[in-house]
Amino acid sequence: MTWVKRLIVFLVVGFFLFYLVAYPESAANAVRAVFGGLAVVFRSILIFFQSLAG
Repeated sequence: MTWVKRLIVFLVVGFFLFYLVAYPESAANAVRAVFGGLAVVFRSILIFFQSLAG
């Protein structure tokens, strides 16, 4: 089972590197979108806890 996990990680990293080299602008947009989504999630959690406290 360990080799399956290693194979999956290898394929994901390989695809990421290929995508980064082949389409750098699209890769940058994808990373920007992921971080933007995480920022929205953390902001929503912060607002939730602020409304509980206040």
